[in-house]
Amino acid sequence: MEKPYDLESRTYLFAKSVRNLVYAFIKSIVNIEDGKQLVTSSGSVAANYIESNEHISDKDFDFRIKICRKEAKESLLWLKLLKNDFNIEHTSKLVELINEADELKKIFSAIVEKRKSR
Repeated sequence: MEKPYDLESRTYLFAKSVRNLVYAFIKSIVNIEDGKQLVTSSGSVAANYIESNEHISDKDFDFRIKICRKEAKESLLWLKLLKNDFNIEHTSKLVELINEADELKKIFSAIVEKRKSR
């Protein structure tokens, strides 16, 4: 899958793909609870990136980007926890989303580091 260069679109597609995956999971206590956490954190990546683009100050932008990084890391945790024998039929999609969450985390980390050095 080719990833959009525009981070607003990319974070939206990440959150949307997470939702499609969580919807497909077998309903169990763990999948429901971890799925809720994952839906929240993935949506927060996208929402905070939109907010960063509408920043009211440099400090606000930096804060929002750091939240994006934090939520991408959290999404990565939930995705890794959901990648288990119970969800084996979704392994390839989970791996794809784990890789995307990791890439987003790295992108946001690079933005944070670049802005620190200004």
